[in-house]
Amino acid sequence: MLSPHIYAALAHERHQTFLAQAETDRRARQARLYRQQAGTPGARRSPWRWRPAWLRPGRSRVPGCWPRSAVTGGPVVLRDGSAVLIRQVHSADAPLLADGFARLSARSRQLRFLTPKQELSPAELRYFTDVDHHDHEALGALDHPGGRGVGIARYIRDADDPQVAEIAVTIVDDWQGRGLGTELLARLSERARTERIRRFTALVADDNPAMAGLLRSVRAGLIRREPGALQYEITLGPAEEHTPAGAPSSRDDPPARMPNPIPAGTPAKG
Repeated sequence: MLSPHIYAALAHERHQTFLAQAETDRRARQARLYRQQAGTPGARRSPWRWRPAWLRPGRSRVPGCWPRSAVTGGPVVLRDGSAVLIRQVHSADAPLLADGFARLSARSRQLRFLTPKQELSPAELRYFTDVDHHDHEALGALDHPGGRGVGIARYIRDADDPQVAEIAVTIVDDWQGRGLGTELLARLSERARTERIRRFTALVADDNPAMAGLLRSVRAGLIRREPGALQYEITLGPAEEHTPAGAPSSRDDPPARMPNPIPAGTPAKG
């Protein structure tokens, strides 16, 4: 049996590999966007056709802000009566994510990353918030009306099988056990169906019974055992069979790990 130090080294190596790939993908997206905006190589754009990014369709007229509908999301009342706002995560949410991560206990961080972790680097914050909402989706829950991040769920599409995505759900400690994890997972499933994703996979620490219980409540099947971790698979049924309000509930909603790199937080959390 390998020592914990070897497991940690392997996890760190895998984490760094995903970070490097994420940075490469980000630069590729920026290059494509630049080409689209610039048009044909060598062609000059009329100054009358240029508009700053914050005046283009889909953005707020206030620099750095998104349209109200994208920012506010939808209100949700959890089973204990507490209220949250659930919405998509955007690049401006990096400070919320850092704050949420800081409020996670050491135990929750360990469960999320399968290795001890003290902080999120600037590159990780960028990766976890600068998502395309197609191959990489993230939904965050904000404490209403406080506005602090209290939970996050995300998927990352498998590069080899576009119908499969790996997921992770993270809830800050003082919000666990209220049904927020169930609500986020149900809404993430809805988003995945619209993007033609048919199956979820999740890698969970083998000493995380609460997350395992949440996955079993949505009929996830155990497909593989790894050193210190279990891998589950969820088949997504027709959309009409699943609604957030009617989704099965779990007693606890702690963090679960997801494709490295993984933000443990929420678009405002950890």
